[in-house]
Amino acid sequence: MSTTFTSHEPATGKVIQEFPIATKDQVFATVALAQAASGPWSALGFDGRKKVLLEWCAVLTKRIDEIGALVAQETGKPLSDATLEVSLAVGHLAWAAKSAKRILGPSFRPSGLLMFNMKSEVQRSPYGVVGVIGPWNYPIFTPMGSIAYALAAGNAVVFKPSEYTPGVGQWLCDTFNLISPLADVFSIVTGLGETGAALTESPVDKIAFTGSTRTAKKVAASCAARMVPYVLECGGKDPVIVAADADIDRAAEYSLWSAMSNSGQTCIGAERVYVHEKVADLFINKITQMAEQIKPGINYGPATMPSQLNVIQSHIDDAAAKGAQFVVGGVDSVQPPYTYPTIMINVPENSLAIREETFGPTLTINRVASMDEAIDLANGTNYGLAASVWSGKDGHRIASKLKCGMVSVNSVIAFAAIASLPFGGVKDSGNGRIHGPEGLMEFTFARTIVSTRFNIPIEFTTFKRTKFADGFIKTLIKFLHSKVVG
Repeated sequence: MSTTFTSHEPATGKVIQEFPIATKDQVFATVALAQAASGPWSALGFDGRKKVLLEWCAVLTKRIDEIGALVAQETGKPLSDATLEVSLAVGHLAWAAKSAKRILGPSFRPSGLLMFNMKSEVQRSPYGVVGVIGPWNYPIFTPMGSIAYALAAGNAVVFKPSEYTPGVGQWLCDTFNLISPLADVFSIVTGLGETGAALTESPVDKIAFTGSTRTAKKVAASCAARMVPYVLECGGKDPVIVAADADIDRAAEYSLWSAMSNSGQTCIGAERVYVHEKVADLFINKITQMAEQIKPGINYGPATMPSQLNVIQSHIDDAAAKGAQFVVGGVDSVQPPYTYPTIMINVPENSLAIREETFGPTLTINRVASMDEAIDLANGTNYGLAASVWSGKDGHRIASKLKCGMVSVNSVIAFAAIASLPFGGVKDSGNGRIHGPEGLMEFTFARTIVSTRFNIPIEFTTFKRTKFADGFIKTLIKFLHSKVVG
């Protein structure tokens, strides 16, 4: 059995570096060290952790060219895209570090008339050790949404990066430990699927997973066996809705980028468009002209995970067999290691290209007679991650009816860049949230503390409770709740 694996450049197959495959025993040992470190890390308090995390933020910023180049090398994406990814990740790290105290500090609640002599407090307490399993498509931005927020909340973190981008994960861990005053607060275990499975079985206190819905269900089952909480960020089949009053030029330009950038390997990227029939021809002409100028190897890179090309090909073939028309690309669009831009129109709703996540530079476009029809079709899959709506005056109404976690109106994926907003989906796209206040709270549990401020002569919680006390409670409840107030 091999004890190491290698990372490769996706476009050439050239070996980048060799990494160890952590065994189950090694994963458990790493988690044990993290458990020992979690107490001292939590004890630093919000201000102490903020100082460390902002120092790490400064290191990442100063070395942005270095990590950007590594992201580009391991994923195959253009350096410009890789640098943008790093920049967004740094922004989230800084926000989590600066916001944790305000959001997670003690909260005092009203005790009510019946319990007026009590002080009611809710504390947010870190779980202890959070296991983070990261993806390969955004190997720094996506896991940072869990790592930064978990650390800021007071947890230690054990990170298992994707086997396609282990170097990025190792670099993140190494740079944190350059400035951390404590060892084992942020650790890494590299390996294949078995290593990730071992992390879910280890004595971690919570799991944060990003990846396919199929794997997420296995992670959830493993966690459920030990009653370990989890947050799952899975795939999407994200729709774009274009109304008759939309700015068609911008809708076409931004939808194309959302669908094709990063070779379509974006869980929140556009995969299907529903455009009002009044402007459909104009939209299709615009996006077709733009797509014909997009070149793989220049505007976007190869498939980071070679096996995804088989999925992309099967979706294209299925759509063609069901009668879809190609306005850009065709059944020969997949030319390893690349997929050429592919746009299909009049695609049957029962096709794989509509129902399942393609995760490639493809896009389906279908006409609709109304926005209500577009909403129904957009909601008609098992996924519910993100969406984009284009409309001059009706965008907010349309967005509010979509069964998904995030919507951009007259923009695409804007929510991912705003650190104060929660990120996550519903249905097969996962549960729980990263980013924003919700992301910080995701990595803590609520502890309620009720303290007696002063004693009162009427005792409720005793076997010595009197008939007078019973009558007092009944009278007070009737006074407070017997009248219906609008």
